Amino acid sequence: MLRSVRIAVLMALALALVAAVVAGCGSSSSSSSESSTAASPSAAAVDKTQAFKVGISQIVTHPALDATVNGIKDELTAQGFTGIEYDLQNAEGDMATTASIAQKFAGDDLDLAIGVATPTSQALAKAITDRPVLFTAVTDPVGAGLVKDPNAPSGNVTGVSDMQPVKPILELVQTLVPDAKAVGMVYNAGESNSVYLVTQAEKDAASMGLTIVKAPAGTSAEVAQAAQSLIGRAQAIMVIGDNTAVSALESIIKVAQQNKMPLLAGDPDSVKRGAVAAYGFDYYDLGKQTGALAAKVLSGTPVADLPVEFAANLQLSINEKAAAAQGVTIPQDLIDQAVNKY
Repeated sequence: MLRSVRIAVLMALALALVAAVVAGCGSSSSSSSESSTAASPSAAAVDKTQAFKVGISQIVTHPALDATVNGIKDELTAQGFTGIEYDLQNAEGDMATTASIAQKFAGDDLDLAIGVATPTSQALAKAITDRPVLFTAVTDPVGAGLVKDPNAPSGNVTGVSDMQPVKPILELVQTLVPDAKAVGMVYNAGESNSVYLVTQAEKDAASMGLTIVKAPAGTSAEVAQAAQSLIGRAQAIMVIGDNTAVSALESIIKVAQQNKMPLLAGDPDSVKRGAVAAYGFDYYDLGKQTGALAAKVLSGTPVADLPVEFAANLQLSINEKAAAAQGVTIPQDLIDQAVNKY
């Protein structure tokens, strides 16, 4: 009798314990689910038609950067952000103006600030610390001081880099000018992205038996003289990722044509304007990639959860008329490989 009672009591206690554990697990799971939902930036639907304010600071007017801005806006519209009020500012190559624009944006009630190219992005990152800042068309975001670790942004800044390999462009030089010994680079030593690319070009050139001849130009007005300085010192000219040089590209093209020195570039727009060939990115696509990142920020995703992205899809562009004017013939196999032909 006592044994039967004891067994019954033990069974009851066991059942109660199991029930308590199950209840506890259920409570924990519910709590965890609620906590996870509360922490998720997508939990609260964002009204994409509301009047977001986005400031865009562009370093200079030229087709690649203009295309980047258009890509940003088009992608945000495609993602449903129809009520954005844009404040578009252009420093037109003046570094003091980049700082003024950044200070203006810091005092404005913006939801997001976007820097197009390295100098404007640096100015925004310095002036704005309490709201998200995105960069785009920045070659070396770490060297520019915008992020310490591209994979894990620790502050309020992230973005999309247009870092590109230099070696394929040097290989184009060797294909078009087989006896070339030196390649001239017109660049602005005040642009950290350009300094990075020149350094990379020097390393790659050395491994290929080439020499890089540097021709610095601090302003657009100095670009023509810088290009002229390469006559007799180089057999080809290269312009990659330098905003100052690209803004005055026509003056470099003139020197290239007059002296039969082919001009190679790092973006398709420069080829369209008169460079012989380029390996580069479609900057409209770069803008769309940046716009997709901006959509995540406006939707509430923390910058810390958005690693720096890098442009993809390197494309070959050629301009046969420019090649003829600059004294070279583009081999048929390159013509066949080209994505863009002008």
